[in-house]
Amino acid sequence: MIRSLHHVAIICSDYTVSKRFYSELLGLPVLFEVYRAERQSWKCDLAVGAAQIELFSFPDPPARVSRPEARGLRHLAFAVENLDAAVARLVAAGVAVEPVRIDPYTGRRFTFFEDPDALPLELYEA
Repeated sequence: MIRSLHHVAIICSDYTVSKRFYSELLGLPVLFEVYRAERQSWKCDLAVGAAQIELFSFPDPPARVSRPEARGLRHLAFAVENLDAAVARLVAAGVAVEPVRIDPYTGRRFTFFEDPDALPLELYEA
C-alpha cells in the first residue's frame, strides 16, 4: 500500500529564518516556493533525498504543546555520512547540539538539535 515517504510538513513562526535554516545551514535544496495570498502563507518545498519538507508560514500559528513527549510527531531524523562534520557545521553556526549518543540496538551514532521554532531534529550517522 505505502511505497515511500513523500513529505513532512512544518509550520514555522518566521518563514525567512526557517527557510534560511533548512536551505542554507542544513543544505536542503529548494524545489519550489510560492506565496499564497489567499492564506497569507508562504510554502517552500525542500528536497531531502527522494522525500521533501514542506515549509509553511501562517499568521499567528499556535506554539508546539511540549517537547519532546507530546502526542504526535516526536522528531525528524536526517541521515548523514559524517556526524562529526555535520555537528561541527551546526555548532559553528551557533546551533546548540546535544552530546553524541550511540543507538544501543544498531551501534550507530546520533544527536539532537532544534530548528528555529524548537522542533526537535536528529542527525543519524548512516
